[in-house]
Amino acid sequence: MNVCGKGESLEATQTPDYRYFWSVTVLRFVTLFFVFCLAIAISFYPGGNIHDPSQIGYSFTHNFLSDLGGYTARSGEQNFLSSFFFNMGVFFFSAVGVGFLFVPKLFLNDPLGYRLAILGSLFFVLGMTFFAGVGLTPYDLYTDLHIFFALNAFRLLIPGALLYVIVIYRSPLNNAFSLITIVYLISVTCYVIYQLNSGSALDSKVEMVRQASIQKVIVLISMVSTYSLSYAFSSQLRELQKKAP
Repeated sequence: MNVCGKGESLEATQTPDYRYFWSVTVLRFVTLFFVFCLAIAISFYPGGNIHDPSQIGYSFTHNFLSDLGGYTARSGEQNFLSSFFFNMGVFFFSAVGVGFLFVPKLFLNDPLGYRLAILGSLFFVLGMTFFAGVGLTPYDLYTDLHIFFALNAFRLLIPGALLYVIVIYRSPLNNAFSLITIVYLISVTCYVIYQLNSGSALDSKVEMVRQASIQKVIVLISMVSTYSLSYAFSSQLRELQKKAP
């Protein structure tokens, strides 16, 4: 007799472990783990921003997320605990990249969708690898590499998100998942356009506040979108299970 609970427990018992683990569990764990690490990093950040080294603690409007990962805080103080947790949380997005390698298998029933998913996953793998690169290159130790990874990570996700909008739309999944991915695509695209046309945060405090605030918004949207995609992939796994002999 097969005894299991409803919802997630039924889902997990009816689908192959490796597919559920990589395309669902990993996406959920990494997003929640990043939020956890971010909260700890913020609480331990000594202080300072690019215009005011005397600032106490972390400010959501005056500090960039990368400030948390610096070997030294903007105040000049040692920043070991904050940088350790932030960089570890960002590096774990490499696991999301690995997870996307398994996602195309969920759309094998649609030959075109499957091919588009493969291409979309390649962009997600690259984008997530670049995010991991942000965690491996503290801004104050590897400035040029850090900027390169930070700027291009989101740019690589634009084609990936576009392709997955098509894949999800073509699938039997609820249209809500398509809409969430479209919102993510539009948000990331607007953010990249803004990056290309904005000035330097070093130019003024106003520009720093604007850029730091927008960064938090796009990261929040990214976390929500990644987490919601895990439910889209979970639903697709259930659809495959229904059609399985």
